Amino acid sequence: MEKVKLDNKRILFNLLPAHVAQHFLMSNPRNMDLYYQSYAQVGVLFASIANFNDFYIELDGNNMGVECLRLLNEIIADFDELMDKECYRDIEKIKTIGSTYMAAVGLVPTTASKTKKSITSHLCTVSDFAIEMFDVLDAINYQSYNDFVLRVGINVGPVVAGVIGARRPQYDIWGNTVNVASRMDSTGVQGKIQVTEDVYRLITDYYNFVCRGQVSVKGKGQMLTYFLEGRRKGSRPSQSQQLQHTNSERRSSAFTHGSVCTRLSPAPTVTSYSNIRTPSPGVYLPSASAAMVWIKESL
Repeated sequence: MEKVKLDNKRILFNLLPAHVAQHFLMSNPRNMDLYYQSYAQVGVLFASIANFNDFYIELDGNNMGVECLRLLNEIIADFDELMDKECYRDIEKIKTIGSTYMAAVGLVPTTASKTKKSITSHLCTVSDFAIEMFDVLDAINYQSYNDFVLRVGINVGPVVAGVIGARRPQYDIWGNTVNVASRMDSTGVQGKIQVTEDVYRLITDYYNFVCRGQVSVKGKGQMLTYFLEGRRKGSRPSQSQQLQHTNSERRSSAFTHGSVCTRLSPAPTVTSYSNIRTPSPGVYLPSASAAMVWIKESL
């Protein structure tokens, strides 16, 4: 019985961020209202393997596409493992959508024992994470003799986070900030990190940027965007460098040398996030999750 409880708890903490899982564990199982929380400033990242669709093919020789998915799983799992680093503990993986990886930073509530970090610090964290994602994909390309290319978009702003669904409940974030972050990816360039002007203004002292100019963004019209090229020399060391004396020097050739593929890849199929009215912080909307009740009562 004790093992079942531990297994159920492990499942819950894999499904949800730790602070949200803890909320459900501490709640009355007969009053499991859906949890929502609004945040004023969150960094949102979308990272797509832009040419994965060209790689995927269903043939007898690759078990009708299973081997392609096996490699995609390896890539996503390595991104997950990268997030396990202490320096990236504030980043929360939201989900994967096809070959697109979605994450956010600034979603962990502050407590008396944890000082609130600035949004600039959070954006530096997610930017460093994006840069290291290129290293991870580079290593997989080297081992598997492939040429996958990453395309990343980052935005910052208010979001609403919560858990939805009675079956397979999922933690997700909503809002215009998420929409635009997705567009920064889908309108981006292979081998580059495209960011909004808001992101640029907040971390321009710590990174090198190249102004891309005006980009047509669905639902927003023309937006001024920038390519994040890497850390500024002499800027504060990245969190990863502070915790590790040896950081990988290898970067993707497209990323380091500035010779990028200029062909815009097709926009990935990404969930459309509607603009919604932001509720007050800590609002609990009545839509009980049967799965939460079952896990809670079995603990």
